[in-house]
Amino acid sequence: MHDVLLQLLATMVLAATFLGLSACANDLDLHGVERQVTSDAYNHILTNVNVWSHDGKWIYYDVRSDTAGSLFDGTRIERIAVASGNVETIYESQRAACVGVVTASPVADRIVFIHGPEDPSMDWSYSACHRRGVIMDDGASNTLVNMDARDITPPFTPGALRGGSHVHTFSGDGKWIAFTYEDHVLAVLDALNVQEQPTHEHNSRQIGVSVPAVSRPNNRVIVGNSNPRNHDGSHFSVVVSSTVDDPSPGSDQICRACEDAWIGSAGYLRADGERQRRAIAFQGEVVGPDGRHFNEVYLLDLPDDLTRVGDGPLEGTSTTRPRPPLGVVQRRLTFTADHKYPGIQGPRHWLRSSPDGARIAFLMRDDVGVVQLWTVSPSSGQLTQMTRNSQDIASAFTWSPNGKWIAHVMDGSVCVTNTSTGETIRLTKAFADAEAPRPEACVFSPDGSHVAYVRPVAIGGITVDHAATSDQPTRNQIFICTLNAR
Repeated sequence: MHDVLLQLLATMVLAATFLGLSACANDLDLHGVERQVTSDAYNHILTNVNVWSHDGKWIYYDVRSDTAGSLFDGTRIERIAVASGNVETIYESQRAACVGVVTASPVADRIVFIHGPEDPSMDWSYSACHRRGVIMDDGASNTLVNMDARDITPPFTPGALRGGSHVHTFSGDGKWIAFTYEDHVLAVLDALNVQEQPTHEHNSRQIGVSVPAVSRPNNRVIVGNSNPRNHDGSHFSVVVSSTVDDPSPGSDQICRACEDAWIGSAGYLRADGERQRRAIAFQGEVVGPDGRHFNEVYLLDLPDDLTRVGDGPLEGTSTTRPRPPLGVVQRRLTFTADHKYPGIQGPRHWLRSSPDGARIAFLMRDDVGVVQLWTVSPSSGQLTQMTRNSQDIASAFTWSPNGKWIAHVMDGSVCVTNTSTGETIRLTKAFADAEAPRPEACVFSPDGSHVAYVRPVAIGGITVDHAATSDQPTRNQIFICTLNAR
């Protein structure tokens, strides 16, 4: 009976730690139990966030052929049941189209992912300007719908994009979807000989948002069929960031917006005490006083209505970018030009907000050149160095649902950092480079008890460390690390 009570107490303490009920992390000796989830002899690519179903039962991924996912050639979206290992093909593309970068809604059985062009041609093959977001409900392929409408023929359609959307993420309530965007119309002008180019704004990466088109006929953005690459969409899509072609050195102007994140599960508290219900953090490329380009943290406060016209057409013109809706406020949060290593640094990563919206995390080098976790407040702009490790943070990262931990890779291990103390705890052993966790994703489960990531495994199921002397090819396999207390 005594042993049973002790076991029950340990279980309660563990649950309290990771579900945020009580207990202090420093009182517990944490460790992780690694388990390989996938085993099929092809690559498994995780997106950097929201790879778990909202109930934590499934992990979604795509099957691009290269280990980093840089080659967009996958034709399937799959998911695996964490408990049983059962694999389901959610969607398989047709007509030579490719798909990938899937994320799941935090509140419903719904996913969104990138879909490349069907019947690709010399003038319309996959590119940053030639892709779209598609949504599926309940894992049923017959529910696939185009999220963003496309209209590349003037006069353009408000609520439709003129190019490609990328890395789509649901807001905390699952209703809005953020993405990055590039513009086909302007890219065509950029590709002309200089003598042939009209005066125009250049294509650059932007941040966009899609909202359900409930105010439109048939709840859709309807586009004319004047071009075979045009199509309707289920959402009203707009560009919300503002860029210029040539930022003034030392100014807050940016020439590129990328690597975005929703702030908080329900926004954040502004300095005036009012709640900003929806906001996005992103990396904005600035030009420093000395002419160097680097990225800083920027913020977009979004109004409740994204259909109202601001200082220019939402749909853009033949020579200008789409303009943000009325009420969008863009502002700079970090000012690091005077740092020894200015700007956001380290592996490619997306900004990530604490669940309460009070802190936005990103990577930057300290004065000795080590990549550390830093945070900035969206309300006050206060900049804080979170970690002071001797090793670089080596991957994209996510917050635990209770905001107490950030999961990431460091020194060949999956680790968690205590967001209050900055202490980093190793959950797995340190793997050699050839077998180490990949840098693209380290994603907490919805209940905070697991972290999903990818490691290379030799074909045939032998892990790389056991096949170090062989020439066996490897494939990305998905692992989960379960957080436990000794």
